[in-house]
Amino acid sequence: MTSSDVTALPPEALTQLVGQVGALMVGDHEGSGMKVGIACAKFNGGITWHLLQGALEELDACGVERDGVRVAWVPGAFELPLMARSFAASGSVDAVVCLGAVIRGETGHYDFVAGECAAGIQRVQVHWGLPVVFGVLTTDTVDQALERSAPGPGNKGREAAATAVEMHRLLGRRPAPLTPIVPG
Repeated sequence: MTSSDVTALPPEALTQLVGQVGALMVGDHEGSGMKVGIACAKFNGGITWHLLQGALEELDACGVERDGVRVAWVPGAFELPLMARSFAASGSVDAVVCLGAVIRGETGHYDFVAGECAAGIQRVQVHWGLPVVFGVLTTDTVDQALERSAPGPGNKGREAAATAVEMHRLLGRRPAPLTPIVPG
């Protein structure tokens, strides 16, 4: 889940921390028993639909049962934070995934919608102490949005769902002392 192999966290990095810190907390992708709210934007909905399919596939892979998933469709990306807040305030979900696509056009509309959508989602997450994941594509072109929503491991809806499960698991765990890993 990185934009480049050069910027990826090296596999050995976390193992190197053992013994250097008092506790190491890392979430996993075990989502059994989780309840997940997914807020989807209808504007650019063909792209959102592909993001949703990726998210549902990933939730399946993580063990989240389909009856634990609630999907709500809102008019556009600007409305996603309000739906995320509604999910969070209901107490009926463990995490929220926000999916949509804001594609740059010829006006400044893009900057306002993308920025306010991101800020609103972040405010909900911090206020409610609940994972609220930004799965909104912000691209320059339709082709870029189609590429990022295509089926497969690069689908950003899939990544958003994995992030939701991982953050739920991480926040639900208390730090525990680690046994140092000794090479050899």
